[in-house]
Amino acid sequence: MSTPLRVGAVVITMGTRPDDLRALIDSIAAQEGDPVEVVVVGQGTPVTGVPDGVRTVELPENLGIPGGRNVGIEAFGPGGTDVDVLLFLDDDGLLAHTDTAELVRQAFTADPRLGIISFRIADPETGVTQRRHVPRLRSADPMRSSRVTTFLGGANAVRTKVFAEVGGLPDEFFYAHEETDLAWRALDAGWMIDYRSDMVLLHPTTAPSRHASYHFNVARNRVWLARRNLPAPLVPVYLGVWLLLTLARRPSLSALKAWLGGFRAGWTTPCGPRRPMRWRTVWRLTRLGRPPVV
Repeated sequence: MSTPLRVGAVVITMGTRPDDLRALIDSIAAQEGDPVEVVVVGQGTPVTGVPDGVRTVELPENLGIPGGRNVGIEAFGPGGTDVDVLLFLDDDGLLAHTDTAELVRQAFTADPRLGIISFRIADPETGVTQRRHVPRLRSADPMRSSRVTTFLGGANAVRTKVFAEVGGLPDEFFYAHEETDLAWRALDAGWMIDYRSDMVLLHPTTAPSRHASYHFNVARNRVWLARRNLPAPLVPVYLGVWLLLTLARRPSLSALKAWLGGFRAGWTTPCGPRRPMRWRTVWRLTRLGRPPVV
């Protein structure tokens, strides 16, 4: 019998949802199989009211979503190597079933090249999964599991060997598209990503635009994503498609101004190291249903 994979969990919090955070931690503690060790990272806030045995890291300032999660990864040793798999869960989410950690262990054990699993997010009252929470273009049926090209940042599991091979999340993104940046690097290194409809995080239905910096960050980070990861001929194609898609959605004047400001900033500010994916990775993405031009 092989030794079960060691699983940990990283939760970042702004300290504004203590009851939700406690409920999430309780749902992690209720998982079947070996216990899942939890690290809670406070983004410029003290972490209080967590059960005994839950480790906490209190940052002096908000480092953003990728920065906070990277701190959580390192709390499990360099690159998270004290465990085999890390769960990343939003602090206002709740694991719907007690077998999720066991399903994660089984999936990674069965497929050595599986690097990332994206969970299904469902509203706790209606059970509805928003279209944007299915990480593929053909997303009409959220109950269909499949191979995908990206994943959901607040409801996923990552094999820590992925971090050892390709690095962590891009700190400078702060919020938006950091998952796709990691996904593209993982795919380029030969890892696979699965969307699993049977691994469920209950999370209230929200609009991403609730974040004040949403439109600016989405545009800036889209440009950074392309500059960092795409072969040079695809950069203008990818960004041109997204410019047209944004205009077709007819955003408000204020949203469009913020988006254009972010688009400009994406070209004029440092985006981190450039490591363009191989053309065979472009072909892999295309065969998986999402060529890196949309």
